[in-house]
Amino acid sequence: MATATKAPAKKAAPEKTVAAKKAAPAKTAAAKKASPASEAATAKPAAKKRTPNPAFMKALTLSPELSAVVGDKPLPRTEIVSKLWVYIKANNLQDQANKRMINADKKLLAVFGKPQVSMFEMAGLIGKHVK
Repeated sequence: MATATKAPAKKAAPEKTVAAKKAAPAKTAAAKKASPASEAATAKPAAKKRTPNPAFMKALTLSPELSAVVGDKPLPRTEIVSKLWVYIKANNLQDQANKRMINADKKLLAVFGKPQVSMFEMAGLIGKHVK
């Protein structure tokens, strides 16, 4: 008798999941219908356009070592990094095995202080060469 009671229980379980699956799409459809109205109620006004921080655009004087690589004009930090990348790409100084590493030539060795640096520490190392 114990086996007879287990068999109907197994048949009842799949029916419940089928009923639950049929009920679930109805809930999501109702949620989808309600979501555009709720989005309109919670819509934010248009975001203001960001203005650049003037500290990033301030022209900095360069050390003689850095001037030899990027030029002798005062430049903002963003332009210094851009010109360094132009120099690195023009002279093929990226490591071929790991493109995140930069192999320093004579000019960059004076700036970086070591023969190989990662591109993430490059920006930190030029801080010593700008005022």
